[in-house]
Amino acid sequence: MLMKYMMNVRSHTLSIDAESPDSIRAPAIAAWLENVALRELALHERHAACVDARGDVYQWGSGFEDRPGSSSGQPTRTLRGKNIVRLQLTPTRVYALSASGRIYVLSSSSGQQVLRPGAPTPASSPWWGTGWLWGEEEDRDFAEIVPDVKLSWGEKFVAIAAGSDHLLALSSSGRTFAHPVTLKANTHGQLGFRKFDIPAPASAEHSFGHARLPVELTPKSIADPYAKSTPSIRQAPSSNEVKDANTELLASLDDKSIRFSDKLSEVPALRGIHVDGIAAGSRNSFAKTTDGRVLGWGANEFGQIGLGREVTLDSITVPTEVILWRSTPAGMRTTCLDVYAGGDLTLFKVERVDGSALPYIDVLACGNVRTRNREAQQPAADHAARYFSLADRTCPPHAGHARARRARGRLGRDLLSWGANYEYQLGNGKRGSSASPTALQGADGARFMLARKKANEVRDLQGKVWKRGVEVEQTALAGWGNSVVYWKIRS
Repeated sequence: MLMKYMMNVRSHTLSIDAESPDSIRAPAIAAWLENVALRELALHERHAACVDARGDVYQWGSGFEDRPGSSSGQPTRTLRGKNIVRLQLTPTRVYALSASGRIYVLSSSSGQQVLRPGAPTPASSPWWGTGWLWGEEEDRDFAEIVPDVKLSWGEKFVAIAAGSDHLLALSSSGRTFAHPVTLKANTHGQLGFRKFDIPAPASAEHSFGHARLPVELTPKSIADPYAKSTPSIRQAPSSNEVKDANTELLASLDDKSIRFSDKLSEVPALRGIHVDGIAAGSRNSFAKTTDGRVLGWGANEFGQIGLGREVTLDSITVPTEVILWRSTPAGMRTTCLDVYAGGDLTLFKVERVDGSALPYIDVLACGNVRTRNREAQQPAADHAARYFSLADRTCPPHAGHARARRARGRLGRDLLSWGANYEYQLGNGKRGSSASPTALQGADGARFMLARKKANEVRDLQGKVWKRGVEVEQTALAGWGNSVVYWKIRS
């Protein structure tokens, strides 16, 4: 039997159960996902989404139902038949990546997904679609995000990562693209470019083949370099100053629609650089190259890009290499294995090799975090995590806490958690925060182990058997004041 475990419920975002208590202090079983394994699960502050075994997207939460502080507790299927494999959430959007490399976007609000009477069926390109031929007319509004240039033969998108207002996408050829979610998408240069075009507002609902508007989003550090200066230094703009055409255009635009922007643009500074991993914090971006180097750009007020104390800029507008081998011996070779970003915190999983011993793994952290009672403005090693042979991934940090997994043994893998715990999200039954990774314990006091097995059968969220004899593994996920361990289908 497949069971899910949850730690804390916040505003009915995590639990699909209207009768759930306000808090779950220790790991508890979620009966609503019995014998269900998911392809993906994503959590945001007021809404959540998942992909079931068939590749359909389901959404729930108080933000989804537009009922602040409460939720009916029922998942709603909002995208079907697209064979979705990955999800990314922003405050207002749900982005879904299909197995074929297409990227779809839905509103995080159920009310915004309702099709108006007489509106055409949403589809890929062209917009009128072919669902009517097969009796599969869509009843929820969605759109497809496409690149502004033609991809090479056989090239497709294989990964997506979302910040608060921007989206990154990685192609199978190692090219990095970015997409503005809202007009705040480039406040700190996190897009990697300033100029792009959008559908003209008058035809935004049916942008295929219609006029487009050029837009420029200038980072705040460039548009107003003296924003943090004292009043005696800062020059106040004249009330009679004439606004430029771009400023007036931006003031007239509405970025609430999922069709505000429909294109992905390649990051110019990364052309010719083969990238195999991407990550996005709330206002910054990261790209990992095939040779284990990392480039970062965007917001840096807390040092979350990891450029060190010498770099005091609040915004890094050009992709810049993050040095991960500071304070290591000259003969030590450091290779980045993965990058995880969330909010104003960044984690780097690196491998250290000096040639004289077995390689080991370090977890480096920087940003709005403290290590040894000091702020980490450059990647600092948490030596409590050293010598752990970490497994496939560390769970992305969100609102103050993180999760990591030790390498699998014969019985499973230890689940470690640390960080903020004001809402019992660490799952240890206490409310005090933890500054170092601590192994999670189950209700019986035994170590909580993440397992891997072959499920006798896996059902979709409609209750129908999808397949038998499926390889699944338990996966931990850190959300906004909550955490979950769920069975994930191994791809």
